[in-house]
Amino acid sequence: MNHAPPTTQPLPSPRKLKVATVSLAGCFGCHMSFLDIDERLLDLLEHIEFDRSPLTDIKAIDQCDIGLIEGGLCNAENVQVLREFRAHCKTIVAVGACAINGGLPAQRNQRDVGQLLRDVYCTQRGIATGSQVPNDPELPLPLNQVHPIHEVVHVDYFLPGCPPSADAIWSFLTDLLAGRTPQLAQGLIHYD
Repeated sequence: MNHAPPTTQPLPSPRKLKVATVSLAGCFGCHMSFLDIDERLLDLLEHIEFDRSPLTDIKAIDQCDIGLIEGGLCNAENVQVLREFRAHCKTIVAVGACAINGGLPAQRNQRDVGQLLRDVYCTQRGIATGSQVPNDPELPLPLNQVHPIHEVVHVDYFLPGCPPSADAIWSFLTDLLAGRTPQLAQGLIHYD
């Protein structure tokens, strides 16, 4: 495929926008693609400030301009975190296939989650006799199905891919930060 070289034009913004990110039920590949924008991160950091994010290790979320959500919803904690993001972020972006449609984690939707847990923790070869499904109040309650985030909260934008490429994330964010509706050029959307 022929791709135009990534641009590093300055991002216009009258003030730094606060951005929060989170990885829910997924593989963290979308965050890795975000990091793959490499030196363009320095350009981006002139225009944004990170709030809650695995990149900052901030656990609580403050009022933010943009929330980037990677991953779908497989447990009650995912739902709670997503609702907190929606309550605190002016704009929510579903990043990647898992956030948009449940992705690979949703393949378990064809099976009974209780039976899956029993299979994994109780009946697999090599499991000690009498093993049980973990039942600790610290563990988040699994949902019966994996859900895309738009089934629980309003999503303002969808950034497809598995994962979206660094160039797709860069293009999307530069449009969004410039006040334009994000438009991904031909060849920027792919699924690895």
